[in-house]
Amino acid sequence: MKKSLVALSIFAGLSASAQAAVYQLEELSTLDTAKHHFITDANNNGEVIGQVRGIYNLPIDVSYIDFTESIITRAYDDWEYRHFEQINKEITFTLDDIAGGNLNADALTFMLGFLSSNNGNENWQKVADVAAVNFTPSPAVEQVLLDQTSTDYDGYTRSVSNLYNAISEDGVRVGSGSAPYKKIEFTPSGENEAETYFVRDYRSRGVVVSPTGVVSTLEPVSALYGGTSMASDIVQRPDGGYYVVGSASIGVPVDRQEDYDERCDGEDEPVAVCVWRLENNASSNALNDLYDRRAILWTLDADLNTVETKDLGLGLVPDEDDGNSFLSMALAVNSQGLAVGYSHVRQFDSESRILTMPVLFQNGQVIELLNQEDDWRAGKAVAINEEGIITGYGSKRIDGRTTTKFFYHDLNTGQTVFPSDYFVSSSSVARDVNIHGVIIGEGEVDVVNSSSRRREGFIYNIGDDTVANINDLLPCYDIDGESNYPYNFAEATAIDDDGVIYGVATKSKEKLNARGEVEVDDSGKVLFESVAMPVKLSRIAGGEIEECPPEAAGSYERQSGSLGWLALLALPLLALRRRFK
Repeated sequence: MKKSLVALSIFAGLSASAQAAVYQLEELSTLDTAKHHFITDANNNGEVIGQVRGIYNLPIDVSYIDFTESIITRAYDDWEYRHFEQINKEITFTLDDIAGGNLNADALTFMLGFLSSNNGNENWQKVADVAAVNFTPSPAVEQVLLDQTSTDYDGYTRSVSNLYNAISEDGVRVGSGSAPYKKIEFTPSGENEAETYFVRDYRSRGVVVSPTGVVSTLEPVSALYGGTSMASDIVQRPDGGYYVVGSASIGVPVDRQEDYDERCDGEDEPVAVCVWRLENNASSNALNDLYDRRAILWTLDADLNTVETKDLGLGLVPDEDDGNSFLSMALAVNSQGLAVGYSHVRQFDSESRILTMPVLFQNGQVIELLNQEDDWRAGKAVAINEEGIITGYGSKRIDGRTTTKFFYHDLNTGQTVFPSDYFVSSSSVARDVNIHGVIIGEGEVDVVNSSSRRREGFIYNIGDDTVANINDLLPCYDIDGESNYPYNFAEATAIDDDGVIYGVATKSKEKLNARGEVEVDDSGKVLFESVAMPVKLSRIAGGEIEECPPEAAGSYERQSGSLGWLALLALPLLALRRRFK
Protein backbone atom coordinates (compact mmCIF):
# COMPACT_ATOMS: atom_id res chain seq x y z
CA MET A 1 0.00 0.00 0.00
CA LYS A 2 3.03 2.30 -0.11
CA LYS A 3 2.36 5.07 -0.83
CA SER A 4 -1.39 5.26 -0.24
CA LEU A 5 -3.79 7.87 -1.55
CA VAL A 6 -5.05 8.25 2.02
CA ALA A 7 -1.62 9.32 3.22
CA LEU A 8 -1.17 11.55 0.20
CA SER A 9 -4.42 13.36 0.85
CA ILE A 10 -3.76 13.83 4.56
CA PHE A 11 -0.23 15.13 4.19
CA ALA A 12 -0.41 16.86 0.82
CA GLY A 13 -0.20 20.25 2.48
CA LEU A 14 2.98 19.59 4.41
CA SER A 15 5.33 21.00 1.78
CA ALA A 16 5.68 21.65 -1.91
CA SER A 17 9.41 21.05 -1.94
CA ALA A 18 11.01 17.73 -2.93
CA GLN A 19 12.67 16.03 0.04
CA ALA A 20 13.26 12.46 1.19
CA ALA A 21 9.89 11.51 2.73
CA VAL A 22 8.02 13.10 5.65
CA TYR A 23 9.89 11.40 8.52
CA GLN A 24 13.46 10.32 9.04
CA LEU A 25 13.98 7.19 11.10
CA GLU A 26 16.73 6.83 13.66
CA GLU A 27 17.61 3.61 15.47
CA LEU A 28 18.07 4.01 19.21
CA SER A 29 20.82 2.30 21.14
CA THR A 30 20.11 -1.34 22.02
CA LEU A 31 21.45 -3.96 24.42
CA ASP A 32 23.86 -6.56 23.08
CA THR A 33 22.37 -9.02 25.57
CA ALA A 34 18.88 -9.29 24.00
CA LYS A 35 17.24 -9.86 20.62
CA HIS A 36 14.04 -7.73 20.55
CA HIS A 37 13.61 -4.18 21.84
CA PHE A 38 10.31 -2.37 22.51
CA ILE A 39 9.67 1.24 23.49
CA THR A 40 6.99 1.85 26.10
CA ASP A 41 7.29 5.60 26.73
CA ALA A 42 9.22 8.80 26.05
CA ASN A 43 9.03 12.35 27.38
CA ASN A 44 9.42 15.76 25.75
CA ASN A 45 13.11 15.79 26.65
CA GLY A 46 13.85 12.77 24.47
CA GLU A 47 14.26 10.31 27.35
CA VAL A 48 13.04 6.89 26.25
CA ILE A 49 12.31 3.70 28.20
CA GLY A 50 11.10 0.23 27.27
CA GLN A 51 11.58 -3.50 27.41
CA VAL A 52 13.80 -6.14 25.87
CA ARG A 53 12.77 -9.71 25.09
CA GLY A 54 14.82 -12.69 24.03
CA ILE A 55 17.67 -12.27 26.51
CA TYR A 56 20.75 -14.28 25.52
CA ASN A 57 22.57 -16.68 27.87
CA LEU A 58 19.73 -17.08 30.35
CA PRO A 59 20.95 -19.05 33.37
CA ILE A 60 19.88 -22.67 33.89
CA ASP A 61 20.12 -24.23 37.33
CA VAL A 62 20.85 -27.95 36.87
CA SER A 63 21.77 -28.68 40.49
CA TYR A 64 18.32 -29.92 41.52
CA ILE A 65 17.39 -31.88 38.36
CA ASP A 66 17.41 -35.67 38.12
CA PHE A 67 18.13 -36.15 34.43
CA THR A 68 16.93 -39.76 34.54
CA GLU A 69 13.34 -38.68 35.25
CA SER A 70 10.93 -39.66 32.51
CA ILE A 71 9.53 -36.14 32.15
CA ILE A 72 12.87 -34.83 30.90
CA THR A 73 14.09 -37.94 29.04
CA ARG A 74 10.83 -37.97 27.03
CA ALA A 75 11.21 -34.27 26.29
CA TYR A 76 14.79 -34.86 25.11
CA ASP A 77 13.77 -37.75 22.83
CA ASP A 78 10.98 -35.66 21.32
CA TRP A 79 13.34 -32.71 20.80
CA GLU A 80 15.94 -34.94 19.13
CA TYR A 81 13.34 -36.37 16.75
CA ARG A 82 11.71 -33.05 15.80
CA HIS A 83 14.82 -30.87 15.52
CA PHE A 84 17.48 -33.30 14.34
CA GLU A 85 16.37 -36.72 13.13
CA GLN A 86 13.67 -35.34 10.84
CA ILE A 87 16.31 -33.37 8.94
CA ASN A 88 18.91 -36.14 9.06
CA LYS A 89 21.19 -34.41 11.54
CA GLU A 90 22.86 -35.66 14.69
CA ILE A 91 21.90 -33.99 17.94
CA THR A 92 24.68 -31.78 19.33
CA PHE A 93 24.23 -32.40 23.06
CA THR A 94 23.27 -35.06 25.58
CA LEU A 95 21.45 -34.87 28.89
CA ASP A 96 24.76 -35.76 30.53
CA ASP A 97 26.27 -32.63 28.96
CA ILE A 98 23.52 -30.52 30.52
CA ALA A 99 23.85 -32.26 33.88
CA GLY A 100 27.53 -31.37 33.84
CA GLY A 101 26.76 -27.73 33.12
CA ASN A 102 27.98 -27.93 29.51
CA LEU A 103 25.14 -26.26 27.60
CA ASN A 104 25.80 -25.26 24.02
CA ALA A 105 23.26 -23.08 22.20
CA ASP A 106 21.10 -26.08 21.20
CA ALA A 107 21.10 -27.45 24.75
CA LEU A 108 20.20 -24.04 26.16
CA THR A 109 17.35 -23.70 23.67
CA PHE A 110 16.09 -27.16 24.65
CA MET A 111 16.16 -26.37 28.37
CA LEU A 112 14.43 -23.01 27.93
CA GLY A 113 11.69 -24.70 25.92
CA PHE A 114 11.36 -27.45 28.51
CA LEU A 115 11.10 -24.98 31.39
CA SER A 116 8.60 -22.88 29.45
CA SER A 117 6.36 -25.87 28.84
CA ASN A 118 6.51 -26.65 32.58
CA ASN A 119 6.03 -23.07 33.73
CA GLY A 120 2.86 -24.08 35.57
CA ASN A 121 4.76 -26.67 37.62
CA GLU A 122 6.07 -25.36 40.93
CA ASN A 123 8.93 -27.89 40.98
CA TRP A 124 10.78 -26.37 38.03
CA GLN A 125 12.93 -23.26 37.71
CA LYS A 126 11.17 -20.10 36.53
CA VAL A 127 12.92 -18.12 33.79
CA ALA A 128 11.82 -14.76 32.35
CA ASP A 129 13.36 -13.28 29.20
CA VAL A 130 12.01 -9.76 29.75
CA ALA A 131 14.01 -6.87 31.18
CA ALA A 132 13.53 -3.11 31.58
CA VAL A 133 15.83 -0.79 29.64
CA ASN A 134 16.69 2.89 29.46
CA PHE A 135 17.28 3.54 25.76
CA THR A 136 18.57 7.05 26.41
CA PRO A 137 20.97 8.53 27.15
CA SER A 138 22.99 6.31 24.83
CA PRO A 139 24.28 3.64 25.24
CA ALA A 140 21.17 1.76 26.38
CA VAL A 141 21.40 0.20 29.85
CA GLU A 142 19.27 -2.35 31.67
CA GLN A 143 17.26 -1.04 34.62
CA VAL A 144 16.92 -3.67 37.32
CA LEU A 145 13.56 -3.32 39.04
CA LEU A 146 13.05 -6.07 41.63
CA ASP A 147 15.34 -8.92 40.59
CA GLN A 148 18.12 -10.02 42.94
CA THR A 149 21.46 -11.76 42.66
CA SER A 150 21.03 -15.53 42.49
CA THR A 151 22.46 -17.82 45.17
CA ASP A 152 22.68 -20.71 42.67
CA TYR A 153 24.51 -19.17 39.70
CA ASP A 154 26.25 -15.98 38.63
CA GLY A 155 24.19 -12.85 38.03
CA TYR A 156 20.52 -12.13 38.59
CA THR A 157 17.90 -14.85 38.98
CA ARG A 158 16.26 -13.82 35.66
CA SER A 159 12.99 -15.14 37.11
CA VAL A 160 11.30 -11.73 37.28
CA SER A 161 8.68 -10.31 34.93
CA ASN A 162 9.14 -6.57 34.34
CA LEU A 163 6.82 -3.85 33.06
CA TYR A 164 8.62 -0.52 32.57
CA ASN A 165 5.71 1.71 31.77
CA ALA A 166 6.05 5.49 31.91
CA ILE A 167 8.42 8.43 32.40
CA SER A 168 7.69 11.94 33.65
CA GLU A 169 9.04 15.11 32.09
CA ASP A 170 11.84 15.26 34.67
CA GLY A 171 12.88 11.62 34.25
CA VAL A 172 11.09 9.79 37.07
CA ARG A 173 9.94 6.38 35.81
CA VAL A 174 7.34 3.89 36.97
CA GLY A 175 6.66 0.25 36.28
CA SER A 176 5.97 -3.07 37.93
CA GLY A 177 7.82 -6.25 38.71
CA SER A 178 7.32 -9.55 40.48
CA ALA A 179 9.36 -10.80 43.39
CA PRO A 180 12.18 -13.11 42.28
CA TYR A 181 11.62 -16.82 42.72
CA LYS A 182 13.56 -18.66 45.41
CA LYS A 183 14.45 -22.36 45.44
CA ILE A 184 13.41 -24.09 48.66
CA GLU A 185 13.19 -27.64 50.01
CA PHE A 186 9.91 -28.89 51.49
CA THR A 187 8.78 -32.32 52.68
CA PRO A 188 5.07 -32.96 52.02
CA SER A 189 3.07 -34.48 54.84
CA GLY A 190 3.42 -38.26 54.89
CA GLU A 191 6.54 -38.22 52.71
CA ASN A 192 10.10 -38.99 53.79
CA GLU A 193 11.94 -37.13 51.06
CA ALA A 194 12.14 -33.37 50.54
CA GLU A 195 11.15 -31.92 47.19
CA THR A 196 12.39 -28.79 45.43
CA TYR A 197 9.93 -25.91 45.00
CA PHE A 198 10.24 -22.45 43.46
CA VAL A 199 8.35 -19.75 45.37
CA ARG A 200 8.08 -15.96 45.45
CA ASP A 201 6.96 -13.44 48.06
CA TYR A 202 4.39 -11.60 45.91
CA ARG A 203 3.01 -11.45 42.40
CA SER A 204 3.65 -7.79 41.60
CA ARG A 205 4.70 -4.47 43.05
CA GLY A 206 4.49 -1.07 41.46
CA VAL A 207 7.86 0.65 41.41
CA VAL A 208 9.08 4.22 41.16
CA VAL A 209 12.56 4.77 39.75
CA SER A 210 14.34 8.05 40.41
CA PRO A 211 16.36 9.75 37.65
CA THR A 212 19.48 8.31 39.29
CA GLY A 213 18.09 4.75 39.25
CA VAL A 214 16.98 4.36 42.88
CA VAL A 215 14.01 1.95 43.01
CA SER A 216 11.20 2.19 45.58
CA THR A 217 7.96 0.22 45.77
CA LEU A 218 4.31 1.27 45.88
CA GLU A 219 2.60 -0.93 48.43
CA PRO A 220 -0.89 -2.36 47.87
CA VAL A 221 -3.82 -1.29 50.03
CA SER A 222 -3.96 -4.88 51.29
CA ALA A 223 -0.86 -7.10 51.24
CA LEU A 224 -2.74 -10.17 52.49
CA TYR A 225 -1.06 -13.30 51.03
CA GLY A 226 1.43 -11.04 49.29
CA GLY A 227 -1.04 -8.82 47.49
CA THR A 228 -0.33 -6.99 44.26
CA SER A 229 0.22 -3.49 42.91
CA MET A 230 1.07 -2.06 39.50
CA ALA A 231 2.14 1.42 38.37
CA SER A 232 1.20 2.38 34.82
CA ASP A 233 1.71 6.14 34.54
CA ILE A 234 3.31 9.15 36.22
CA VAL A 235 2.96 12.90 35.78
CA GLN A 236 4.54 15.80 37.60
CA ARG A 237 2.14 18.09 39.47
CA PRO A 238 2.44 21.89 39.39
CA ASP A 239 3.66 21.85 43.03
CA GLY A 240 6.63 19.62 42.16
CA GLY A 241 5.13 16.38 43.43
CA TYR A 242 3.75 13.57 41.29
CA TYR A 243 0.63 11.61 40.48
CA VAL A 244 1.11 7.90 39.84
CA VAL A 245 -1.74 5.65 38.72
CA GLY A 246 -2.17 1.92 38.41
CA SER A 247 -3.95 -0.68 40.51
CA ALA A 248 -3.58 -2.47 43.82
CA SER A 249 -5.19 -5.25 45.80
CA ILE A 250 -7.66 -4.02 48.41
CA GLY A 251 -8.47 -7.42 49.89
CA VAL A 252 -9.42 -11.02 49.19
CA PRO A 253 -13.05 -11.76 48.14
CA VAL A 254 -15.15 -14.26 50.06
CA ASP A 255 -14.97 -17.11 47.54
CA ARG A 256 -11.19 -16.83 47.17
CA GLN A 257 -10.77 -16.74 50.96
CA GLU A 258 -12.72 -20.00 51.13
CA ASP A 259 -10.41 -21.46 48.47
CA TYR A 260 -7.40 -20.42 50.54
CA ASP A 261 -8.81 -21.86 53.76
CA GLU A 262 -9.56 -25.20 52.08
CA ARG A 263 -6.29 -25.64 50.19
CA CYS A 264 -3.46 -23.68 51.79
CA ASP A 265 -2.82 -25.59 55.00
CA GLY A 266 0.91 -26.11 54.38
CA GLU A 267 0.60 -29.89 54.56
CA ASP A 268 1.04 -31.12 50.99
CA GLU A 269 2.94 -28.16 49.62
CA PRO A 270 4.38 -24.84 50.85
CA VAL A 271 1.73 -22.17 51.52
CA ALA A 272 3.52 -19.90 49.03
CA VAL A 273 2.98 -22.51 46.29
CA CYS A 274 -0.71 -22.75 47.13
CA VAL A 275 -1.04 -18.96 46.93
CA TRP A 276 0.81 -19.01 43.60
CA ARG A 277 -1.70 -21.54 42.27
CA LEU A 278 -4.64 -19.41 43.37
CA GLU A 279 -3.07 -16.35 41.76
CA ASN A 280 -2.68 -18.23 38.49
CA ASN A 281 -6.38 -19.13 38.43
CA ALA A 282 -7.16 -15.61 37.19
CA SER A 283 -5.32 -16.15 33.91
CA SER A 284 -8.52 -17.01 32.04
CA ASN A 285 -11.08 -15.10 34.12
CA ALA A 286 -10.36 -12.01 36.20
CA LEU A 287 -13.42 -12.76 38.35
CA ASN A 288 -11.40 -15.69 39.74
CA ASP A 289 -8.51 -13.49 40.85
CA LEU A 290 -7.25 -14.11 44.36
CA TYR A 291 -7.45 -10.37 44.99
CA ASP A 292 -10.00 -7.62 44.65
CA ARG A 293 -8.10 -4.96 42.68
CA ARG A 294 -8.93 -1.30 42.23
CA ALA A 295 -7.59 1.60 40.23
CA ILE A 296 -5.31 3.62 42.49
CA LEU A 297 -4.02 7.20 42.45
CA TRP A 298 -0.83 7.56 44.49
CA THR A 299 0.18 11.11 45.40
CA LEU A 300 3.95 11.49 45.85
CA ASP A 301 5.89 14.46 47.15
CA ALA A 302 8.89 15.95 45.35
CA ASP A 303 11.17 13.37 47.06
CA LEU A 304 9.01 10.48 45.74
CA ASN A 305 7.52 9.65 49.13
CA THR A 306 3.91 8.44 49.09
CA VAL A 307 1.66 10.93 50.89
CA GLU A 308 -1.75 9.56 49.81
CA THR A 309 -3.15 6.35 48.32
CA LYS A 310 -6.60 6.83 46.79
CA ASP A 311 -8.98 4.13 45.59
CA LEU A 312 -10.55 5.44 42.36
CA GLY A 313 -13.50 3.09 42.48
CA LEU A 314 -15.22 0.40 40.44
CA GLY A 315 -17.71 0.64 37.58
CA LEU A 316 -20.30 -1.55 39.33
CA VAL A 317 -21.67 -2.25 42.79
CA PRO A 318 -21.08 -5.92 43.72
CA ASP A 319 -24.06 -7.83 45.06
CA GLU A 320 -23.98 -8.55 48.78
CA ASP A 321 -23.72 -12.30 48.15
CA ASP A 322 -21.19 -12.01 45.30
CA GLY A 323 -17.94 -13.65 46.40
CA ASN A 324 -16.01 -13.05 43.18
CA SER A 325 -13.19 -10.57 42.68
CA PHE A 326 -13.63 -7.38 40.66
CA LEU A 327 -11.11 -5.20 38.88
CA SER A 328 -10.53 -1.61 37.86
CA MET A 329 -7.24 -0.26 36.49
CA ALA A 330 -5.97 3.26 35.81
CA LEU A 331 -3.63 3.42 32.81
CA ALA A 332 -3.01 7.16 32.40
CA VAL A 333 -3.29 10.42 34.30
CA ASN A 334 -2.80 14.12 33.58
CA SER A 335 -1.51 16.86 35.88
CA GLN A 336 -5.08 17.71 36.93
CA GLY A 337 -5.42 14.25 38.43
CA LEU A 338 -7.88 13.01 35.79
CA ALA A 339 -7.27 9.30 35.26
CA VAL A 340 -8.47 6.86 32.60
CA GLY A 341 -8.27 3.12 32.18
CA TYR A 342 -10.74 0.27 32.36
CA SER A 343 -13.10 -1.36 34.83
CA HIS A 344 -15.49 -4.21 35.31
CA VAL A 345 -19.04 -3.02 34.60
CA ARG A 346 -22.38 -4.73 34.14
CA GLN A 347 -23.70 -5.36 30.65
CA PHE A 348 -26.55 -2.92 30.05
CA ASP A 349 -29.11 -5.65 29.29
CA SER A 350 -27.84 -8.37 31.64
CA GLU A 351 -27.17 -7.79 35.33
CA SER A 352 -25.31 -11.09 35.58
CA ARG A 353 -22.84 -10.51 32.73
CA ILE A 354 -19.65 -8.60 33.56
CA LEU A 355 -17.74 -6.64 30.92
CA THR A 356 -14.39 -4.80 30.99
CA MET A 357 -14.91 -1.34 29.47
CA PRO A 358 -12.94 1.92 28.98
CA VAL A 359 -13.63 4.39 31.77
CA LEU A 360 -12.82 7.83 33.15
CA PHE A 361 -12.12 8.18 36.88
CA GLN A 362 -13.38 11.64 37.89
CA ASN A 363 -14.63 13.12 41.16
CA GLY A 364 -15.19 9.74 42.76
CA GLN A 365 -17.13 8.43 39.77
CA VAL A 366 -16.26 5.69 37.27
CA ILE A 367 -17.71 6.82 33.93
CA GLU A 368 -18.03 4.52 30.93
CA LEU A 369 -16.80 6.11 27.69
CA LEU A 370 -18.47 3.82 25.15
CA ASN A 371 -22.13 3.10 24.50
CA GLN A 372 -22.81 -0.58 25.11
CA GLU A 373 -25.99 -0.32 23.04
CA ASP A 374 -23.73 0.17 20.01
CA ASP A 375 -22.46 -3.37 20.65
CA TRP A 376 -19.18 -2.40 22.32
CA ARG A 377 -18.30 -5.22 24.70
CA ALA A 378 -14.74 -4.48 25.89
CA GLY A 379 -11.91 -1.96 25.65
CA LYS A 380 -9.45 0.32 27.41
CA ALA A 381 -8.78 4.04 27.66
CA VAL A 382 -5.01 4.33 27.37
CA ALA A 383 -4.04 8.00 27.32
CA ILE A 384 -5.27 11.47 28.31
CA ASN A 385 -3.67 14.81 27.49
CA GLU A 386 -3.77 18.15 29.29
CA GLU A 387 -6.60 19.38 27.06
CA GLY A 388 -8.95 16.60 28.16
CA ILE A 389 -8.60 14.41 25.05
CA ILE A 390 -8.80 10.71 25.89
CA THR A 391 -7.87 7.95 23.48
CA GLY A 392 -8.19 4.19 23.61
CA TYR A 393 -9.95 1.35 21.88
CA GLY A 394 -13.18 -0.63 22.04
CA SER A 395 -14.03 -4.15 20.94
CA LYS A 396 -17.03 -5.55 19.06
CA ARG A 397 -17.89 -8.21 16.48
CA ILE A 398 -17.33 -7.05 12.89
CA ASP A 399 -17.61 -9.35 9.88
CA GLY A 400 -17.77 -12.36 12.16
CA ARG A 401 -14.59 -11.67 14.17
CA THR A 402 -13.85 -9.80 17.39
CA THR A 403 -12.33 -6.51 16.28
CA THR A 404 -10.83 -3.57 18.17
CA LYS A 405 -11.31 0.01 16.97
CA PHE A 406 -9.48 3.08 18.29
CA PHE A 407 -11.45 6.09 19.53
CA TYR A 408 -11.00 9.49 21.09
CA HIS A 409 -13.24 11.19 23.62
CA ASP A 410 -13.30 14.96 24.19
CA LEU A 411 -14.13 15.85 27.80
CA ASN A 412 -14.93 19.40 26.71
CA THR A 413 -17.76 18.33 24.39
CA GLY A 414 -18.59 14.87 25.71
CA GLN A 415 -18.22 13.52 22.17
CA THR A 416 -16.75 10.08 21.42
CA VAL A 417 -15.46 9.49 17.89
CA PHE A 418 -14.30 6.32 16.15
CA PRO A 419 -12.21 7.53 13.17
CA SER A 420 -11.96 5.46 10.01
CA ASP A 421 -8.89 3.21 10.14
CA TYR A 422 -7.25 0.98 7.53
CA PHE A 423 -10.42 -0.93 6.55
CA VAL A 424 -13.75 -2.04 8.03
CA SER A 425 -12.59 -5.25 9.73
CA SER A 426 -9.10 -4.02 10.60
CA SER A 427 -8.35 -4.13 14.32
CA SER A 428 -6.74 -0.90 15.48
CA VAL A 429 -5.52 0.32 18.88
CA ALA A 430 -4.43 3.79 19.97
CA ARG A 431 -1.32 4.14 22.13
CA ASP A 432 -0.83 7.86 22.78
CA VAL A 433 -2.10 11.40 22.16
CA ASN A 434 -0.04 14.58 22.40
CA ILE A 435 -1.04 18.08 23.46
CA HIS A 436 -2.11 18.95 19.89
CA GLY A 437 -4.53 16.03 19.59
CA VAL A 438 -2.32 13.87 17.37
CA ILE A 439 -3.01 10.20 18.06
CA ILE A 440 -0.70 7.32 17.20
CA GLY A 441 -1.14 3.55 17.37
CA GLU A 442 -1.21 0.55 15.08
CA GLY A 443 -3.71 -1.36 12.99
CA GLU A 444 -4.07 -4.47 10.88
CA VAL A 445 -3.18 -4.05 7.21
CA ASP A 446 -3.87 -7.56 5.84
CA VAL A 447 -7.34 -7.74 4.33
CA VAL A 448 -7.37 -11.40 3.29
CA ASN A 449 -5.86 -13.21 6.29
CA SER A 450 -8.37 -12.87 9.10
CA SER A 451 -6.64 -15.13 11.65
CA SER A 452 -3.22 -13.48 11.93
CA ARG A 453 -2.89 -10.08 10.33
CA ARG A 454 0.21 -7.92 10.02
CA ARG A 455 0.05 -4.66 12.00
CA GLU A 456 1.60 -1.32 11.07
CA GLY A 457 1.80 2.01 12.89
CA PHE A 458 -0.56 4.89 12.13
CA ILE A 459 -0.85 8.60 12.84
CA TYR A 460 -4.14 10.49 13.09
CA ASN A 461 -4.87 14.18 13.55
CA ILE A 462 -8.17 14.84 15.31
CA GLY A 463 -10.57 16.19 12.72
CA ASP A 464 -9.05 14.35 9.75
CA ASP A 465 -11.16 11.85 7.86
CA THR A 466 -8.88 8.86 8.30
CA VAL A 467 -5.51 7.60 9.48
CA ALA A 468 -2.19 7.56 7.64
CA ASN A 469 0.08 4.52 7.65
CA ILE A 470 3.42 5.77 8.99
CA ASN A 471 5.26 3.47 6.59
CA ASP A 472 3.81 5.60 3.78
CA LEU A 473 5.64 8.60 5.24
CA LEU A 474 9.09 6.97 5.25
CA PRO A 475 11.63 6.83 2.41
CA CYS A 476 11.40 4.34 -0.46
CA TYR A 477 15.12 3.50 -0.33
CA ASP A 478 17.96 3.18 2.13
CA ILE A 479 20.55 5.96 2.42
CA ASP A 480 22.45 4.69 -0.64
CA GLY A 481 19.43 5.59 -2.78
CA GLU A 482 19.29 2.09 -4.30
CA SER A 483 18.73 -0.54 -1.61
CA ASN A 484 15.17 -1.13 -0.48
CA TYR A 485 14.24 0.62 2.74
CA PRO A 486 15.20 -1.85 5.52
CA TYR A 487 12.54 -0.96 8.09
CA ASN A 488 8.86 -1.73 8.56
CA PHE A 489 7.30 0.49 11.22
CA ALA A 490 5.10 -1.91 13.20
CA GLU A 491 4.09 -0.06 16.38
CA ALA A 492 3.73 3.63 17.19
CA THR A 493 3.99 3.84 20.97
CA ALA A 494 4.65 7.44 22.03
CA ILE A 495 4.45 10.92 20.50
CA ASP A 496 5.82 14.07 22.08
CA ASP A 497 4.43 17.58 21.80
CA ASP A 498 6.79 18.39 18.93
CA GLY A 499 5.40 15.47 16.91
CA VAL A 500 8.41 13.18 17.36
CA ILE A 501 7.18 9.57 17.25
CA TYR A 502 8.74 6.64 19.09
CA GLY A 503 7.98 3.00 18.45
CA VAL A 504 9.07 -0.35 17.06
CA ALA A 505 10.31 -1.13 13.57
CA THR A 506 11.24 -4.55 12.29
CA LYS A 507 14.52 -5.05 10.46
CA SER A 508 16.42 -8.02 9.03
CA LYS A 509 19.63 -8.79 10.92
CA GLU A 510 22.03 -11.68 11.36
CA LYS A 511 20.28 -14.48 13.21
CA LEU A 512 21.64 -15.11 16.69
CA ASN A 513 21.10 -18.24 18.77
CA ALA A 514 20.31 -18.52 22.49
CA ARG A 515 23.97 -17.80 23.26
CA GLY A 516 23.99 -14.67 21.10
CA GLU A 517 26.15 -16.35 18.45
CA VAL A 518 25.65 -15.87 14.71
CA GLU A 519 23.90 -18.84 13.09
CA VAL A 520 24.87 -20.34 9.71
CA ASP A 521 23.32 -23.00 7.49
CA ASP A 522 24.94 -26.30 6.45
CA SER A 523 26.97 -24.53 3.76
CA GLY A 524 28.29 -21.94 6.18
CA LYS A 525 26.07 -19.12 4.90
CA VAL A 526 24.96 -16.64 7.55
CA LEU A 527 21.24 -16.79 8.34
CA PHE A 528 19.08 -13.70 8.85
CA GLU A 529 15.95 -12.98 10.87
CA SER A 530 13.59 -10.09 11.55
CA VAL A 531 14.01 -8.38 14.92
CA ALA A 532 12.16 -5.61 16.73
CA MET A 533 14.15 -2.37 16.93
CA PRO A 534 13.45 0.80 18.99
CA VAL A 535 13.24 3.81 16.67
CA LYS A 536 12.63 7.53 16.71
CA LEU A 537 10.82 9.30 13.85
CA SER A 538 11.45 13.03 13.34
CA ARG A 539 9.70 15.26 10.84
CA ILE A 540 11.79 16.40 7.91
CA ALA A 541 11.52 20.14 7.31
CA GLY A 542 9.82 20.57 3.96
CA GLY A 543 9.54 16.81 3.50
CA GLU A 544 6.87 15.26 1.31
CA ILE A 545 5.60 11.78 0.56
CA GLU A 546 7.67 9.83 -1.92
CA GLU A 547 6.00 7.95 -4.75
CA CYS A 548 7.82 4.62 -4.75
CA PRO A 549 8.33 2.76 -8.06
CA PRO A 550 6.44 -0.56 -8.27
CA GLU A 551 9.55 -2.63 -7.59
CA ALA A 552 10.30 -0.74 -4.36
CA ALA A 553 6.68 -0.91 -3.25
CA GLY A 554 6.54 -4.62 -4.06
CA SER A 555 9.70 -5.31 -2.12
CA TYR A 556 8.29 -3.39 0.81
CA GLU A 557 5.18 -5.53 0.85
CA ARG A 558 7.18 -8.77 0.72
CA GLN A 559 9.57 -7.59 3.39
CA SER A 560 6.89 -6.59 5.84
CA GLY A 561 4.62 -9.52 5.12
CA SER A 562 6.61 -11.95 7.22
CA LEU A 563 6.97 -9.68 10.22
CA GLY A 564 3.43 -9.34 11.56
CA TRP A 565 3.94 -11.65 14.54
CA LEU A 566 6.54 -9.30 15.99
CA ALA A 567 3.93 -6.60 16.39
CA LEU A 568 1.77 -9.06 18.30
CA LEU A 569 4.75 -10.04 20.46
CA ALA A 570 4.83 -6.61 22.06
CA LEU A 571 1.14 -6.35 22.85
CA PRO A 572 1.25 -8.18 26.22
CA LEU A 573 4.00 -5.80 27.32
CA LEU A 574 2.33 -2.61 26.07
CA ALA A 575 -1.31 -3.30 26.73
CA LEU A 576 -1.05 -2.55 30.44
CA ARG A 577 -0.55 1.17 30.24
CA ARG A 578 -0.39 4.45 28.45
CA ARG A 579 0.49 7.87 29.56
CA PHE A 580 -0.17 11.50 28.75
CA LYS A 581 2.01 14.14 27.17
